[in-house]
Amino acid sequence: MVLRREPTARQMRLGVELRRLREAAALTAVEAAALLGVNRVQISQIESGLVGVSEQRVRRMASHYACAEQEFVDALAAMAVDRTRGWWEEYRGQLPTSFLDLSELNHHASFRRDVAILYVPGLLQTEEYARAVFSGRVPELTHEELELRVRHRMAGQEINIPYELVIHESALRIRVGDRPASRAQLGKLLELSEAENVTVRVIPFDLDGFSRAASTMTYVGGPVPKLDTVVRDVPHGSALIDSASQLGAFRTRFRKVEAVSLAPERSRDFINRLAKEL
Repeated sequence: MVLRREPTARQMRLGVELRRLREAAALTAVEAAALLGVNRVQISQIESGLVGVSEQRVRRMASHYACAEQEFVDALAAMAVDRTRGWWEEYRGQLPTSFLDLSELNHHASFRRDVAILYVPGLLQTEEYARAVFSGRVPELTHEELELRVRHRMAGQEINIPYELVIHESALRIRVGDRPASRAQLGKLLELSEAENVTVRVIPFDLDGFSRAASTMTYVGGPVPKLDTVVRDVPHGSALIDSASQLGAFRTRFRKVEAVSLAPERSRDFINRLAKEL
């Protein structure tokens, strides 16, 4: 088998889930290798995403690991045979891997939920807003790097899945760019919020319970809940969170944040008022 130089987040996630199944079955890599007729190194490479694995082998592994969750096994098998080379691949080697990982997650997502505190999420940004966000990066980007990131962001904005956004008033008021750019950004939010699959809720400054929305998060739904992913910003990119306990905590956090936000209709009125103030 040819080793992958840079496994994608999706390929690594498949390996992680196979390792979790093996560990839940209390089998060592050596024992699993013996059951499958391979060597321990191959098991390690599969579990780290460094090599591919066939659908048949995924199903055999799940059987040996006594996994009875058929829907989950089917989802893993589908991940194994997926050969998608999406639009984001043209940016590989040009942009940080975290940009491509999020694009890949969005492509395969069944739904997405965002909590935004300081910025409008990239999925909803106008071109000028995105350019202003990237312009504030330290160290400063070259013109070519800046335009590459803006082009990538604009290319990945199709929303064809259920999408929920809870956004704080601070993110709506902060002028990332100039006044016209801010007004245009609010206009785009209003336009997108009218879509049947998009729900936008606002947390005003004067609403109680803000502590529950103290940090930004992106929650991306997988084909089954076990394959959901949370994306959190970290100093040097993004961190992907996928442990069952943490996913459960973030589901609860989102619902609590949603509960203290304005209803969608009131949120649209709120955004419209802010746009008129500009």
